[in-house]
Amino acid sequence: MLRIGCVKYLNARPLIHGWDGDVEFDHPSVLCNKLSAAELDVALVSSFEFLRNPIYRIVDDVSISSDGPVYSVVVAHRGDITRIEEIELDPASATSVNLLRCLIAELGLDIRLVKRNTEASSAAGVASYRGRLLIGDQAIRFRQHHGNEFCFWDLGEYWKKSFGLPFVYALWLVRPEVADAKRIADHLRNLRNENLVNLDDLITQTLSAGTDSGRQNELSPQFLSQYYREHLRFRFASEEKKGLQTFADLCVYHALLRKAERLVNVV
Repeated sequence: MLRIGCVKYLNARPLIHGWDGDVEFDHPSVLCNKLSAAELDVALVSSFEFLRNPIYRIVDDVSISSDGPVYSVVVAHRGDITRIEEIELDPASATSVNLLRCLIAELGLDIRLVKRNTEASSAAGVASYRGRLLIGDQAIRFRQHHGNEFCFWDLGEYWKKSFGLPFVYALWLVRPEVADAKRIADHLRNLRNENLVNLDDLITQTLSAGTDSGRQNELSPQFLSQYYREHLRFRFASEEKKGLQTFADLCVYHALLRKAERLVNVV
C-alpha cells in the first residue's frame, strides 16, 4: 500500500482530489519530517525539502507555483514594510520562511525573524513595528477578515518583480526506494490534468466538502476560481525549474544551503 501525504491547504486540492486511496493530510513541515524518516513514500511538500535533502525523485511537470501574486504567502503588516522591526514566522513551511529570509536579505533590511507568539496570535497582536508571515488557508482567512486593517507584502509578487521567474512552493517528492515511481508520477500528472479540466466541479465540491478550517462557507466560487486560475500555477516546466534553481542559488548565497543541487532527478 502506497503511503502518500499531502499538504492540507486549498492550494493542493487540484493535485490530490480524486486520489483513489488513503492520504495523510498535514502541514508541510510535518509531512517533510515523515517523508525524510521514510514514514511516507510520496508526499506533496515544500520545495525546500528537496533542496535540503536531494535524495528524492521529483514528479515532473507538477508543482504548486505562482507567476506573480500568490495571495496566500504574505507578510501582514501596518505601515511601510521598511519600518518593520520584526516578523513573526509561520514554521509550517520551510520554503516560505527561507523565501522571506532571502527577500529580506536582498532588500538589505534589518528585520528580526521570531517565532509566533501564540498568546498574541490575533490581528490585534500585530503591532505597528511587527509583521506576520502567513501561508496557506490561514493567510486566506486572515485576508478575508482583516483585509482592510493591514497591508500585505505578497512574496510571490515580489519574487516575480525581482527575478522575472515563477516561484515554486511545493513539489511531489518520491522516496528513492519506491518502486515504479514513473507509474506513480504518471498517475499524479493525470489526476492534476483531470482536476484542472473540471475545475468548476472541483470548486463546487471543495466548498461543500469542508476544509481544515471548517469555514469554507466564508469563501465564494468566484474567489476560488480566481485563486486557482490567476494566483496559482500547477506545472513544473522550464520556467518553474529556472525559478527553483534561482531560489536554490540564492539560498546558498545567503547561507541557508550548503550547495545548490541541479534539478535532474525527475520522473
